[in-house]
Amino acid sequence: MDCYLDIKIVPDDDIPIYFIRNKVYTKLHKALSTMKATDIGVSFPKYRVKLGDALRIHGTKQRLEALQAMHWLGGLSGYCKVSDILPVPEKVKYRVISRIQSNMTEAKLRRIIKRGSISSEEVKQYRAKMFSIGLDNPYLELESNSNGHKHRRFIQFSRLSEAAGEGVFDQFGLSKIATIPWF
Repeated sequence: MDCYLDIKIVPDDDIPIYFIRNKVYTKLHKALSTMKATDIGVSFPKYRVKLGDALRIHGTKQRLEALQAMHWLGGLSGYCKVSDILPVPEKVKYRVISRIQSNMTEAKLRRIIKRGSISSEEVKQYRAKMFSIGLDNPYLELESNSNGHKHRRFIQFSRLSEAAGEGVFDQFGLSKIATIPWF
């Protein structure tokens, strides 16, 4: 991962930044899936409490050129300012950016109820516990291609590190072990 490109969401009076960012990320996921990419990572350089108005895509120059050659942004390119492919600065830190999921979900509860292994009182306790330990991480709200349902992909940021970690990325540009340069 010696190169990157930035995608800055251009503010629009009628469309919130988070809505455009979610659409851009969904299109990026489709492009990474088409490429079967496990060597392209994503970061959110403006992240503080929220994910911010920018995505940074990391990879080799060749892979980023291949991604851009797909014109994957399509109609969303009017809402984005895309940088050239640039080399990663020399002095950077590293961090893992991954998905985090709650182990208590409404879907899991439905499966438990369907199996018949939970009483009505336990259902109430499960729901109370589920809401009390909910995730407060930043998230992207994505729309499924297969059924159109929306789902939230909660994002977790590791502590900064001096050393890079090797590994593969999923087709959302996230990884549990591989790091991205953070600058």
